[in-house]
Amino acid sequence: MSTPAVTDRELYALAEQGGRALRTAGLRIVTAESCTAGWIAKALTDVPGSSRWVECGYVTYSDAAKRRDLGVAAATLATHGAVSEAVVREMAEGALRVSGADLAVAVSGIAGPDGGSPGKPVGTVWFAVAARARHELLCSVQHFAGDRDSVRRSTVAHALQQVLEVLGGFVP
Repeated sequence: MSTPAVTDRELYALAEQGGRALRTAGLRIVTAESCTAGWIAKALTDVPGSSRWVECGYVTYSDAAKRRDLGVAAATLATHGAVSEAVVREMAEGALRVSGADLAVAVSGIAGPDGGSPGKPVGTVWFAVAARARHELLCSVQHFAGDRDSVRRSTVAHALQQVLEVLGGFVP
């Protein structure tokens, strides 16, 4: 097994930075996770005092859960597939809607070792961060190398970095 690209210490530091920025801005966050299965929420809640800025988290691993819990449209899933910009957009928007939080981070990807295709290889992950007050939605795709653990760790780290990027507009 290869050494993880991102360490637990690095994930904690990112989550701690995010928590500090959320607390300073007076915002609460919700996670909507597929391939990370709650790891982003875990990283955020590893930080003491996180109950002041974490609202809740949704693990929507299946398409049915994405539809039921976050309101992702069946047509969006059928047209674009679960690992797509359209789906993470709807996941983030749905998480904001159902939770009442101020900021949402959503991820959907292919962690491997199987499940990839020529158009969406293993390591493909889509991200969305939505900010309610600004009607802002930041989407991106990344292609991570490594085994399942490395892809998932890299996904958590990138998601936390994206949250920090969006929070930069709220915190001086």
